[in-house]
Amino acid sequence: MSAQLVARFPSGMLSLAFLLHIERVHDSYAAAGLVLAATSIGQAIAGPLTSRWMGVWGMRKVIVTTIAVTAVAIGAIAFIEMSVPLYMLVGFSAGLSTPPIQPAVRTIYPKMVNAKQLTPLFSLDASAQELIWVVGPVITTVIATQIGTVEAIALALLFLVGGGAWFVLSPEVGRVRIPRSRRKLGVVLSRPPVLLSTVVGFLLVGATAALEAGVVASFGHGDPSSGIVLAIFAVGSLAGGLAFGHIPISPWSLGRRMFIVFVGMGLACLFLDFWGLAVTLFIAGIGIAPALAVMFSIVSASVKFSETAEAYGWMGTGQLIGAAIGSAIAGFLIDAFDAPGAFWVAAAFALVGFVVPVVFRRASPDLRGRDASSIPDTEPIQTIG
Repeated sequence: MSAQLVARFPSGMLSLAFLLHIERVHDSYAAAGLVLAATSIGQAIAGPLTSRWMGVWGMRKVIVTTIAVTAVAIGAIAFIEMSVPLYMLVGFSAGLSTPPIQPAVRTIYPKMVNAKQLTPLFSLDASAQELIWVVGPVITTVIATQIGTVEAIALALLFLVGGGAWFVLSPEVGRVRIPRSRRKLGVVLSRPPVLLSTVVGFLLVGATAALEAGVVASFGHGDPSSGIVLAIFAVGSLAGGLAFGHIPISPWSLGRRMFIVFVGMGLACLFLDFWGLAVTLFIAGIGIAPALAVMFSIVSASVKFSETAEAYGWMGTGQLIGAAIGSAIAGFLIDAFDAPGAFWVAAAFALVGFVVPVVFRRASPDLRGRDASSIPDTEPIQTIG
């Protein structure tokens, strides 16, 4: 768990670092939003593809190759000043080669613990990953505002390469072999829990991406308050995951947890000062990790082991498309209406993210009294007649 958290630490740094860097170079939040959108679209395309490739070529080969390519692209964004279209192209390349570490670790977990421990492990992981969002934005904001945006991106790059190497060398990565999927790419989305988790993940991350842009715009470049507020938001998620991780999952669980997110983000539209945002975003954060834990669990319990990596890849794609659209819309509304525009976008995404799992609650399996282990892969065997 520690290795994959370090490897994924840039996830809590790069979006904010890119936002601050591109805005500094081109003096436009809209331009920064477009670059973030291009990066997220590349990640969205890569998600199910690289996850599926792990079943063909193995985890280590795919992860090492993608780390090498994305490191070059991130370095180019940090050290070479370009036009907005070129930044978008390089950002797209960085996204397209994002290492599939999250799908890999979600696939490994069912082989590490027994069935009863799996749902609590998903919850613990969803909570622990909030350390990425607690420390990442603070480090990025402090370095970007006090030293420089180039240095902030370079530090994220160091975490990517160092953490990626640590994860790849972990014994579990070598021991677990993902079977090659026999179904066509995308067929796993026909399973209602996977589709529901992908859609709700899209809405949840779209809301948080818009929120992040709004917080940065509220305090500006020279003030580290934006990083502190985002850290408080992540602390709320960490607290929520630890508090609700043991609660059995019912068809209503996802809707209830998304309602907490909506309430907090809706209230944030009314209180745009430091303490108002600190309190309202802490409330919103309480629902984040618990909602993610529900999505991880219902997907794991609904697909075959050979399909889990691709299913989580599609979930990641949904989340990244949400980040792309959320940041892009927020960027334009910040330019038009200042920081409040981004909070309106966040609240709207969160509202729909609450309504969808309530309306389609039948798509969520009832895991009360059940474990969240993947369905075993079976195949016909020859018998002697």
